[in-house]
Amino acid sequence: MAGMIDILGSLLQQGMTQSGNARVSNTIESQNNDGSNGGSLGDILGGLGSLLGGNTAGSANTNASADGLSGMLGGMLAKLADNGAAAGGIGALIGSVLGGGADSAKGAVGGGALAVLASLALNALKNAGQAQEQNVQALQTQSEEVLNENAKIIVLAMINAAKADGNIDEDEIEKILGKLGTDGLDASEKAFMEEQLRAPLDTDSIIRLAQNEPTMPAQIYAASLLAIEVDTDAEQEYMDKLAENLGLDAQVVAYIKSSMGIQA
Repeated sequence: MAGMIDILGSLLQQGMTQSGNARVSNTIESQNNDGSNGGSLGDILGGLGSLLGGNTAGSANTNASADGLSGMLGGMLAKLADNGAAAGGIGALIGSVLGGGADSAKGAVGGGALAVLASLALNALKNAGQAQEQNVQALQTQSEEVLNENAKIIVLAMINAAKADGNIDEDEIEKILGKLGTDGLDASEKAFMEEQLRAPLDTDSIIRLAQNEPTMPAQIYAASLLAIEVDTDAEQEYMDKLAENLGLDAQVVAYIKSSMGIQA
């Protein structure tokens, strides 16, 4: 089964908006450099930095199979390195995949996206004085089951945002399902995605899912910005209402937008 982490990676690889990949890249750069609050990507990924920092393709650390975000991503990105991606850290690896091809690395992209969104959300909350000290450790030690559930929430948030200015049209649905199908979606997963893509806008359900863990509201807001351009009144109204219903204050929203390279 592909799993929701792979599905998230596929959605990011195909790009739901023209600006999506640029926003991912901007966020990776900003969060990889932001260690002032203790929530940089290095903090979130723990020992993964040593794995990626000096290894060349084909020389991956075999100890990267532990549970949790660090171990899971270590194994995924090690496989990506074995497939020929240049060494140089998580930003270079995820960037090379988002640039095209490498369908086999969709899990690394999905897992990397979870790390990036977690880092962004944590730093946004810390910047506003709202994060708890235990959040970094909690994010590092999440099990793969929890990460897969988080990926599902992010995927549902992205799909819902895409409906902000009306239902996703048939061509868009077929494009998304077709790409996911080539990436190994099984029948039940394809049926789930088709049901979600064809379902009406349901922001209330997304708000309920935000109670999953303390950083999830900010992650949902950030993920929604990867799914739409926010260049229509309907999309702007959706994002404003989403922030309000998620309980995000203006300082958190401004940090997320700035990190993504979105002008206020």
